[in-house]
Amino acid sequence: MSYELHVERESPLAFAELAKAMAPAGFSLRDQGEILVGDEPRPVAHWRERVVGRPSSDWDVAQLVRLAAVLGGRLLGEDGEHYYLRDGVIEVDGDPIGKIDQILVEGPAAW
Repeated sequence: MSYELHVERESPLAFAELAKAMAPAGFSLRDQGEILVGDEPRPVAHWRERVVGRPSSDWDVAQLVRLAAVLGGRLLGEDGEHYYLRDGVIEVDGDPIGKIDQILVEGPAAW
């Protein structure tokens, strides 16, 4: 079983709002709620009354951080840790993961 991250917002996220917000940022949505991103679309999350992802790479985490920002929410881990972007660096509760631009260029190489 992989680790789960989810986007949390102050107000509930409707499916129609999700679809409208994602497209300008390069995300797409399949009918079954699968959220895809990239030139060769790759799934990064699912919509189940909220956005939930099980990342398998830093690239997936970077995409989820981007998606949380697009949706006006924050990205949280199973244990309550907060994933965010500060000055171009993805951090988890203050500990850096890496520069988002470099992570996105490297692509979705598995951990």
